[in-house]
Amino acid sequence: MLNNKQIKLGQLFIVAAPSGGGKTSLVNQLMMSLPQIELSISHTTRPARPKEKNGKDYFFVDKAEFEDMVKHHAFLEYAKVFDNYYGTSKQQIDERLNQGIDIVLDIDWQGAQQIRQIMPNAISIFLLPPSLETLRERLQNRQQDNQEVIEKRMQQARAELRHFDEFDYLIVNKEFELALQQLKSIVIAERLKKGIQMQRELKLLSFLLATG
Repeated sequence: MLNNKQIKLGQLFIVAAPSGGGKTSLVNQLMMSLPQIELSISHTTRPARPKEKNGKDYFFVDKAEFEDMVKHHAFLEYAKVFDNYYGTSKQQIDERLNQGIDIVLDIDWQGAQQIRQIMPNAISIFLLPPSLETLRERLQNRQQDNQEVIEKRMQQARAELRHFDEFDYLIVNKEFELALQQLKSIVIAERLKKGIQMQRELKLLSFLLATG
């Protein structure tokens, strides 16, 4: 029996990890490896880092503009991290999901909690580091923060790791290529679920099930 109830063909994937967990590199490679999947671009009040571009890496706004968007319920989720605000625009997510484009949200566990309350069908993935020592090395090798900030990020990472069990999938990011293959496998498997496939292949199913 075919169900004609329309659902969004695009799916929302949440990818979270402690700072230095490698999610940015994995997500960027995922975008290049699969069709019809895009990264959600967050709004933030933090200053742009070298080589970051407005509208590509983030939408950089001041605190007053961000708070005005909060007032008008423009965000699907938002949070304050390291004294700066980050938020996900409802409009940009809904428009692309309705077009059948999968969206990846690169957010923290707090944002993931807010998203799941509003969109319980979102697929959530948490990236684990192979060790805290490796995490510290990655933060130091980025050469983006001084030692005081790195220590704050390590402290925050320990707190974030306690929330791993709130996610649907866990990936240990020890070997990049293996972690990437596992991430791609999750997306591909979710795309093949019955509810999504019924909508995408409705004409084919109608033909195959037609009585002659």
